[in-house]
Amino acid sequence: MQKDNPDKALKVADVVAERVESLIVDGVLKPGQALPSERRLMVKLGVSRSALREGLKVLRARGIIDTEHGRGSFVAALTTQPALTPMMHLLGSQPRTLYDIFEVRELLEAESARLAALRGTQADYALITRRYEQMVAADQSDMDTSERARLDHAFHLAICEASHNPVLVHTLSSLTDLLLSSVFASVNNLYHRETEKRVIDRQHARLYKAVTGRQPEQAKKAASVHIASATACLREIEAEEQRLVRATLRLNGWD
Repeated sequence: MQKDNPDKALKVADVVAERVESLIVDGVLKPGQALPSERRLMVKLGVSRSALREGLKVLRARGIIDTEHGRGSFVAALTTQPALTPMMHLLGSQPRTLYDIFEVRELLEAESARLAALRGTQADYALITRRYEQMVAADQSDMDTSERARLDHAFHLAICEASHNPVLVHTLSSLTDLLLSSVFASVNNLYHRETEKRVIDRQHARLYKAVTGRQPEQAKKAASVHIASATACLREIEAEEQRLVRATLRLNGWD
């Protein structure tokens, strides 16, 4: 009876780990998502049960997956800790950083839109379409501001994922809480203003059509204009509120 070579089994386990890691980096497997069953993974990866289990053991040691008895293995929450650092708290708690966040969004999302138009697949565009339609449908509902902000953010994140640049996707995903604060500011301050809301709707439509229509430069411009426009509107609202405060003070004799 021939015995398995331990060194060979170890190498196969490393290959298993690398292939699962590749699926995570590519966004096929997402944080919190359950891995397929052992039997399915064995077939998909073309390995034995022992090699698969050794590979999963490597991933657990690296903190890439978590395993719960009776429930199976899941992709770990890979970006939870960085999002909770004191610096992330400070950046999210200070109102003056809002415009800094918009600057970062404009840089990253404009390029991700360009890459999505260049590299996106039909599957990517199907997901972007689903997110876009969900966002549009929210206008006909009584959905609260935070949920509408999440739908808006999900649309932009779907475009980023279609860039097929894992570092770009990871960067935006790790900043989710910060980015949501800027989206929430837009939704909370602009969506109830009819003129501004119409502008936002047109900008979202242009961005959607440019990306799914494979027009990279138009997509980049649409994303940049959308975020710059929201920033300008929020600055004007802020200035308007300050003028109102000053006028009220003068009216009451505090000038």
